[in-house]
Amino acid sequence: MATKTKRKAKPSSKRRARVQPAQHEGMGAVPYEDGVAFRVWAPHAEAVRVAGNFNDWSADAAPLAAEEKGYWSADIPDAKVGDEYQFVIVYEGEAHFRVDPYARQVTHSNGNAVVYDDAAFDWGDDGFTLPPFNELVLYELHVGTFHDKNQLDDKPGTLQESIDRLDYLRDLGINAVCLMPLMEFPGDYSWGYNPAHPFAVETSYGGPDALKRFVKEAHARGIGVILDVVYNHFGPSDIDLWRFDGWGEDEGGGIYFYNDHRADTPWGHTRPDYGREEVRRYIRDNALMWLTSFRADGLRWDGTVFVRRTSFDGGDNLPDGWQMMQEINAEVRERMPGKLLIAEDLQRDEAVVTPPEHGGAGFHAQWDTEFVYPLREQVLITHDDSARDLDAAVHALTNRYGLDAFSRVIYVESHDNAANGGKRLACEIDEGDPQGWAAKKRVALASALTLTAPGLPMLFQGQEFLEDDWFADTDPLDWDLTQTHEGLVRLHRDLIRLRRNADGTTRGLTGAHLDVFHVNPHDKVIAFRRGYDGGPGDDTVVIVNLINRSHEGYRLGFPSEGRWRVRFNSDWEGYSDAFGGHPTYDVDAHGEGYDGLPASGEISFGPYTVVILSQD
Repeated sequence: MATKTKRKAKPSSKRRARVQPAQHEGMGAVPYEDGVAFRVWAPHAEAVRVAGNFNDWSADAAPLAAEEKGYWSADIPDAKVGDEYQFVIVYEGEAHFRVDPYARQVTHSNGNAVVYDDAAFDWGDDGFTLPPFNELVLYELHVGTFHDKNQLDDKPGTLQESIDRLDYLRDLGINAVCLMPLMEFPGDYSWGYNPAHPFAVETSYGGPDALKRFVKEAHARGIGVILDVVYNHFGPSDIDLWRFDGWGEDEGGGIYFYNDHRADTPWGHTRPDYGREEVRRYIRDNALMWLTSFRADGLRWDGTVFVRRTSFDGGDNLPDGWQMMQEINAEVRERMPGKLLIAEDLQRDEAVVTPPEHGGAGFHAQWDTEFVYPLREQVLITHDDSARDLDAAVHALTNRYGLDAFSRVIYVESHDNAANGGKRLACEIDEGDPQGWAAKKRVALASALTLTAPGLPMLFQGQEFLEDDWFADTDPLDWDLTQTHEGLVRLHRDLIRLRRNADGTTRGLTGAHLDVFHVNPHDKVIAFRRGYDGGPGDDTVVIVNLINRSHEGYRLGFPSEGRWRVRFNSDWEGYSDAFGGHPTYDVDAHGEGYDGLPASGEISFGPYTVVILSQD
């Protein structure tokens, strides 16, 4: 059957019996026992019909009835699950074929919608709930490159192939994955930030059932799934939303978009019109679909600054966009309080993570530029030890938004700073030898800081096995590196185990308290305490040596007297044959105060090394 997209046809002049509106609720194509209900918003249409397999793609065989506020609907008994279809919008005497804006499945980005039965998937006994936010360790991944088993077939990796690596993530200690956008996009390769059909799961990744299987399998392994969603723009290509019902002002995109300067974004003139109730409903329905139908455990909103104002560096405020975020987040918080809402706002604005009832946008956390950029640029990448800025490191550790220490996502690698002119951290550290000693040591430093600082720690795919170069949607991860750098994978596994307090000895790493009690600019040493309630098994001391020199008999304060046991030493030779294995022993702290703490002791540690201690 030939693709019907963009097809135009003259409407029939035949007279018909009056069509009745659909008796079944819901937007798009809603299957019922004896047919399918179709409903669409097209306020400027003169008539609306639906064409598909069930009527031989006739442009006028299945008319819809006009409802209030520009909606059209009808029950079509001949249609069934699996049928391909498009709406036929009549505007100014011409009939235009359009893909359903609510299509849950499409044949491809420039193809047809497919009638999908959302209730048919068997979730089994899935009763997963996301762990408390302060216990999360996030892992950002891109389905197309995360696990591509056949790199010669000119196709990206799929959700099924990603399922094959879930055991690896579970064993690493990851308990929530952040999937880069899965909304249907043009072609097979993309980062996903150019959604063509927002309600459909990318066909090349496997479609909607593949995502449900992924979520189900992740949940079975104790892993939550956070989905990246794009509401600051649509497209800009392969979008039937553009002038969907034929109408548009000047060069504007019609009913789904602003039709003036507010439409302008860095990616095209396709910012949704948040001032329209129907558009806000469309985005709200989309957000709730991922959380209910696909049982996602949270959403990460891309570029929220472009939802609340017209440009990154200022521009006009968009109060309708702010209101929309408040309304959606308030509904999610009330109906699904365990779901995690993350903003990529990048403006360091506390209001983004302030609850809606207090005037904020209502996100639980936002990506923290005050962590990643100071650490990368002023602490980790520089080749000159004397130039390492301890004030920048302290700021990265202590920054927070409001009173909640976990209202920020902290990371040193993401899809953004591993591309867009940047590189993976290992390559930034030592481009000539990105898998050598210096890269290994300082990547270990970076991960240790991320996993011991207050916040929601996030790793980017491959960070733990020293994936180098830069991130590209056509360059799959090299999983052989998990063997080459088996020790570094173990290092990350050990850090995550401590971060999640799996052994009951480092509860402080899940706590809100942070005390940076020691800063030595000369020797480039920082020490800080993390705490939940305090005391043995809770108070956790982290020592960070940011210089290529070991320290012997180094005196530090400790929160209490007694034996402080080494739980982690990043210089251990088991993490890499190239590491020095500097002897670092348990500390017996005595009652002489130091660093503003009631006890003190001496410890030795290696170059570019992190040591973590706590009491039994």
